[in-house]
Amino acid sequence: MSGAQLFIRQDLGLSDVQVEVLTGSMNLFMLVSILGAGWAADLLGRRGTLVLANAFLMAGALAMSAGGSYAALVAARFVTSVGVGFARVVAPVYNAEISPASTRGVLSSLLDMFINVGILLSYVSNYAFAGLPVHTGWRVMFAVGALPPVFLAAGVLAMPESPRWLVMRGRYGEARAVLLRTTPAEADLRLQEIKEAVEAPRAPADSGGGGGVGVWKEMLWRPTKTVRRILVCAIGVLFFQQASGIDAIVLYSPLVFQKSGMSSNSAILGATVAVGVVKTCFILVATLLSDCVGRRPLLLASAAGSAATLASVALTLCVGSTSTVSTAACVASVLAFVAAFSVGFGPLAPTYSSEIIPLRLRAQGTGLGTAVNRLTCALVTMTFISLADWLTMPGCFFLYAGVAAAAFVFVYLELPETSGRSLEDMHELFAAK
Repeated sequence: MSGAQLFIRQDLGLSDVQVEVLTGSMNLFMLVSILGAGWAADLLGRRGTLVLANAFLMAGALAMSAGGSYAALVAARFVTSVGVGFARVVAPVYNAEISPASTRGVLSSLLDMFINVGILLSYVSNYAFAGLPVHTGWRVMFAVGALPPVFLAAGVLAMPESPRWLVMRGRYGEARAVLLRTTPAEADLRLQEIKEAVEAPRAPADSGGGGGVGVWKEMLWRPTKTVRRILVCAIGVLFFQQASGIDAIVLYSPLVFQKSGMSSNSAILGATVAVGVVKTCFILVATLLSDCVGRRPLLLASAAGSAATLASVALTLCVGSTSTVSTAACVASVLAFVAAFSVGFGPLAPTYSSEIIPLRLRAQGTGLGTAVNRLTCALVTMTFISLADWLTMPGCFFLYAGVAAAAFVFVYLELPETSGRSLEDMHELFAAK
């Protein structure tokens, strides 16, 4: 969407408000599938829900490429949003549940790394197809997005089901077989821990695998002190991930670079490719460090770095008359922000959120946190152009810098270290603090 919006605007004559809505509306649309993903994941299994998600992703990409009007594109974004919502909730839950404690940080962070590989590939494809006629180029940009879901759905079918979901369904033999593949030395111990977690006391209305009203009562209406604290931490880290304005850069970096003084579409799209490369490389750094350094130090460094670099972006855009130096400084500041964000908050916010929520609440709890995350993202992406007109673009980035500074305080005061702990130990960690 980042590169395609430049050409959609020309081809269909969209206004700034229409571009904002088309870009950011998917985050509102996906709330339906996000809030239903926990139920689907408990009913169909983690794998089945991921296959369903990929069917919607493929259909949405094809519908976007065939769209002939603003209304058709908005409808296609809705179709895509269903798949994105399911995937955003269930993929981190699956990763957390299938991974051994010793490597859970690395394996869970791979999710965000490969999402950003996809973003990088989209930047590259936007650049590659920018020379096509305006009416054709943006359609090809979306059409190629129909291919990855086909391969991903096929790959998911070859993966084992989550052992924790299998235990919730009483399929202990299958769960043990999966654990023998993932943690052979302690498969029986892990199986027993999962059984105990599933059989832990819960709200009376909740029976049959965590998909009932009792789960929501336990989380929202009658939470224990420990559950309340876990939800504050899980939802808070996902809120700050988006409130710091990362998607303003991911989706609107062409506008930021135009503001800094770039004029040609090829130069602008080339700079977005650099954003994708830096984002992917630093997520890989976070992936390699998350288990040995820990989640908390990386999140603290990420929040502090994001605050400083966002302020730097704002300062470079305050220059009265643009020049090669000011443009280069803006691009460098944007890349520095992307690096700071990607070394912590990017990959580790969903990892941290998924791993601290108790098993019986995990699917719905992750759905709730993801809903807050997407609402925040929608607020950022659907207001950026209008806010830049009101506050000025530098004002927007000073605002995001303040949010990133608040995120640092939140992490410092509220989030304990979780690396190296089994998922079944998280409740005790938060009860003890």
